[in-house]
Amino acid sequence: MELDVHVQKKIGDFHLDCTFSLSASRAGVFGPSGSGKSTLMHLLAGLATADNGHIRLDDQILFDSSRKINKRPEERRIGVVFQHAHLFPHMSVRQNLLYGYSRTARKERKIEPEGLFKVLGVDVLKDRDVTTLSGGERQRVALARTLLTCPRLILMDEPLSGLDEERKFQIIPYLERVFGEYSIPLIFISHSLLEMRMMTEELLVMEQGSITRQLETESFARTTWDTGRKGYINLISLGLSQRHHDLFSYNWGDNCLILTEPGEAPENLFELDAREIILFKRHPEATSARNLLQCKVLQVYMSGNRARVELETGGKSLIAQIVPESVRELGIEKGSEVVAAIKASAFSRIF
Repeated sequence: MELDVHVQKKIGDFHLDCTFSLSASRAGVFGPSGSGKSTLMHLLAGLATADNGHIRLDDQILFDSSRKINKRPEERRIGVVFQHAHLFPHMSVRQNLLYGYSRTARKERKIEPEGLFKVLGVDVLKDRDVTTLSGGERQRVALARTLLTCPRLILMDEPLSGLDEERKFQIIPYLERVFGEYSIPLIFISHSLLEMRMMTEELLVMEQGSITRQLETESFARTTWDTGRKGYINLISLGLSQRHHDLFSYNWGDNCLILTEPGEAPENLFELDAREIILFKRHPEATSARNLLQCKVLQVYMSGNRARVELETGGKSLIAQIVPESVRELGIEKGSEVVAAIKASAFSRIF
């Protein structure tokens, strides 16, 4: 995907002025409420018209004020999944799913419906009434309906914000699976950094109607200091586990991690608070921590009385959060070697 955008839009006292280019297959627009994320999405989809500028997707001009070009939404072939599913209440789930597919030209139909239904886990919902669906089920049906229009790009506008934490983490594996399998470019819009880290590779940071930064999602996360109680959260993706006495072992790069929780799925995502990692200058003689990882320091980020240490271990990255005094005492600097100690119980499974 090659997306080139320069748009201006004035709505009352709010002025949106965005310029960016995207080629990442999974990008995000991140910012607080009121920053203009949804307005930008409406302009991209053709649901609103910019005052000035242009929008180009691959080799097609979708909007150009100087040339008086403004493609209709159906001509742009950009799918949109909103925060609320907006399913048709008078139709069954099956009818909702096939609504866009039946209106898509045969030459554009590149996704086989039954295969998609299985990937998204909606094949068992087809005969249900939409009013009986849970929030997560509604969002999966809405996504399947959008995907079956075979769009060139999908926009997801805060699609998880209406779900509780449990349902949110239930639906994310489905999203990961479908975008991995069908290779449709995605722009994911949210104010949740955790959602961004799980769903995107590159980030457009939006503030007061403008794009202020464009960078890799993880680069942004590592340098952003949370003002809340939680520290930086490492997201650790692991495969199937094996029994290790009364614990469970996982392969992670060139290392083996020992956890208290089993992993029964091919893909399991765990979170690890950076404050749970203890750093040693050399291998300790004895410790209760089950994980001792030899690490190389890649970078040190300082903020007041906190320091984040970016580590490389066995081909994987890890962030530890300590205090500046510890940085000085251990002689931690770029290129130095340390040992990271992590308790087996420090990992918490997300899904």
